[in-house]
Amino acid sequence: MASDTRRLSALRELALIAALFLVYKAARLGADGHVDEAFRNARAIWDTERLLRLPGELAVQQSLLGWNGLIEVANSYYAYVHFPATAACLIWLYRWRPAHYRWTRNVIVLLTAGALAVHFLIPLAPPRMLTDTGMLDLGRLYGPAVYGPPETDQISNQYAAMPSLHVGWALVVAVALIAATTSRYRALWLLHPVITLLVVVATGNHYWLDALAAAALLAGAYALLRHQRPLRLPVPPNPLAAVG
Repeated sequence: MASDTRRLSALRELALIAALFLVYKAARLGADGHVDEAFRNARAIWDTERLLRLPGELAVQQSLLGWNGLIEVANSYYAYVHFPATAACLIWLYRWRPAHYRWTRNVIVLLTAGALAVHFLIPLAPPRMLTDTGMLDLGRLYGPAVYGPPETDQISNQYAAMPSLHVGWALVVAVALIAATTSRYRALWLLHPVITLLVVVATGNHYWLDALAAAALLAGAYALLRHQRPLRLPVPPNPLAAVG
């Protein structure tokens, strides 16, 4: 009976996160329709990054050209890793580190709500749409593609590049697993947000400043929920002991 109750509770929590993701996707559509403003903001972001001497997104993308297999891997990482990796992290935390699960779930809720607010305030075309800069839409050209033509896409708002929740959620996963595990190698979880950052930039889906905006929102979420952060305690053996 207790195990059934626990399973139902786990399913309820997973459904909550899935619902949050769907609400986020649906609400993004409400921020659509500001195409001219989105392109003006995109040009402003591009020029600001050059003034700040940030590495050019074009140079990162061009380093992939000619490596078709690597491009497909990057596109697949962008398309298929984002939500499953976050869900897997939350499921593991729920099963083995309940206190870390509650903290991480609440951080994700705050981060996602903040991201939606920015989408409404700052519509932004992604760099793959700035064709005059030389940027390409690698998803459309090489596959797998996440988005259709923006003028006919009725299921997503492609003018909501800032902030990058791909990077934001990847950072949450890394922070949660570093905080909840004790392995000497736990810092390797940071590879997930690093790879995600390179992927979103190389594929033309986000600017560097989109990732910085996500990190800033995440820092705010952690600051607001600092009282919920669990204490580091000795952890019992578990099936992921090799990584935890």
